[in-house]
Amino acid sequence: MLIVMPDARFDTAEFEKSVIGDRADFRLFQAQSLDDVADDVWSAADGLMVWGRIPCNSAMLDKANKVRIVVRMGVGFDAINIEEAGKRGVVACNVPDYGTTDVADHAIGLMLALTRGIVRHHINLVDEPVAKWRGIETPVVRRLRGETFGLVGRGRIGTAAGLRAKALGMEVIFYDPYLPDGSEQSVGFGRRESLEDLLRDADVISCHTPLTEETRGMINGQALSCMKPHAILLNTSRGEVVDLDAVTEALKADRIAAAGLDVLPQEPPDPKHPLFQALKNREDWTDGRLVVTPHAAWYSPDGARDCREKGAATVINYLMGAPMRNCVNTQFLTNPR
Repeated sequence: MLIVMPDARFDTAEFEKSVIGDRADFRLFQAQSLDDVADDVWSAADGLMVWGRIPCNSAMLDKANKVRIVVRMGVGFDAINIEEAGKRGVVACNVPDYGTTDVADHAIGLMLALTRGIVRHHINLVDEPVAKWRGIETPVVRRLRGETFGLVGRGRIGTAAGLRAKALGMEVIFYDPYLPDGSEQSVGFGRRESLEDLLRDADVISCHTPLTEETRGMINGQALSCMKPHAILLNTSRGEVVDLDAVTEALKADRIAAAGLDVLPQEPPDPKHPLFQALKNREDWTDGRLVVTPHAAWYSPDGARDCREKGAATVINYLMGAPMRNCVNTQFLTNPR
């Protein structure tokens, strides 16, 4: 058997091979396109482990025409056409549990960086360590205890972020129409029946939803208009959930207080986008009100190892006859190979 990772983010395979052992061959590539992997490798693959640089769509599945399982190396699985895979009998899975704590920590870190003025203090002291040796006063810097932390999506990561916010003395509310009634009672969160209600009630909004046609552009100009003027928006989910142009305009017009963004609709971003031009020019409306990180919430050495080992285990165990785990295309899956 052959397992192929076409678009690896690294050039070694020690973690994958430690799990797969001698049960299958493993080939790793750092491809940028389908053509960077030879056709005979694609056609020999029984399993794929994909990071998402190359979409797993009909073109990939045409080449990997005997593959039985594809695993997205991460939580989000929008890089896989799960319906097309299902029609072909290909099991599509993700790695849902590798970065739960890392991403939840990062969301809270973005909130603290803004509400404690950490980034602005640092930049001020780099510029003028004596003259600016003082606390800053902005609408963003404030006490969190007693404020309301709103979750858009309350899956594993959203729940973990909410529990962290609760430990800081915040009230936690969420909007997630796919959770059954009463699920909030086990964690002590409040439920809101609409996104608009959540946005109106929360002082901090943290997005933890997968990217689907329903959630694409969910946080747009209309949604931002529902938020409090002092509210903070955080996104560690998927970049396309949030309309970056709308966030830019909302910040410039003081319709929201701040934003902490780990993910963007285009990655890496266009440096000519007005938001990044403003950051580069250090325009006043970005000062202390915007923190951007490079889709790094998932990453820690421990998290990366977990992702690679868990992804490898999902593939090899299924190929060896174990029941499928973490399948994300059950609704489309017919006659699994």
